[in-house]
Amino acid sequence: MSIDPAVEIRGLVKRYGTKTAVDGLDLTVRAGTVTAVLGPNGAGKTTTVETAEGYRRPDAGTVRVLGLDPIAQAEALRPRIGVMLQSGGVYSGARALEMLTHMSRLYADPLPVAPLAERLGLGDCGRTPYRRLSGGQQQRLALAMAVVGRPELVFLDEPTAGLDPQARRATWELVRELRADGVGVVLTTHHMDEAEQLADDVAIVDAGRVVAQGSPDELCRGGAENTLRFTGRPGLDLASLLKALPDGAGAVEPLPGVYRVTGDVGPQMLATVTTWCAQHGVMPDSLAVERHTLEDVFLELTGKELRG
Repeated sequence: MSIDPAVEIRGLVKRYGTKTAVDGLDLTVRAGTVTAVLGPNGAGKTTTVETAEGYRRPDAGTVRVLGLDPIAQAEALRPRIGVMLQSGGVYSGARALEMLTHMSRLYADPLPVAPLAERLGLGDCGRTPYRRLSGGQQQRLALAMAVVGRPELVFLDEPTAGLDPQARRATWELVRELRADGVGVVLTTHHMDEAEQLADDVAIVDAGRVVAQGSPDELCRGGAENTLRFTGRPGLDLASLLKALPDGAGAVEPLPGVYRVTGDVGPQMLATVTTWCAQHGVMPDSLAVERHTLEDVFLELTGKELRG
């Protein structure tokens, strides 16, 4: 796996008339990893990804994809990347298998078409014109076209939008296999569980900038207290529990017999709480560590829900 970034964006600015869609954005995508780019509508994520794909020319800043300028060195870059678009790129009258076969012939060493089509559930609709495919079938064809050329890096725009659960799982497995083969994946998604399941890194974009980037675990740990919750008999001596806990930790009984311990929840705090319970003859029921989800973090950073 290359140690050089698959995508490196510095100070990207993109304007449409008087509107600044991207405002000094920095983004790094590590080679051979899955990076999910999340953001509310109008945040600038689509413009950022389209600039990396070579479809938009930046007004300021630098963009390098596999070490190349996606505009000036497009001819050298295009054979090395795959792009899945939400719509367009397919002739309305072309049959699904014909289009995939045509796309495969544009590459020097494509994947075998028939097994790829079968795997993504396109076998039964291979002779159906594109315009007659369902939305989910069109999505699967677009995904197949993006990966058939064995790209080093693939951009996936909402890869599971409109898919049924079985097709969604098949897509997830394909993304995992791409990563295992050393292929970098940049995906946009409106499904938080998809980002949590697939992404090594998550970049949250808002108001034209990356406001946070890291692994799902890192983002869920940062900027929010974790909570250890347990139940027991009402009226426990929380003053003595607080003395046993590290400085900065808290303990409350919001409801009779329900206890919440907040702070830097980790193995040491868990051991402290269970030891205190044992010393005080408390059998804790429903002991659980509650952590902020990726959706919690997203809402805290952007103040908006992630919707399509």
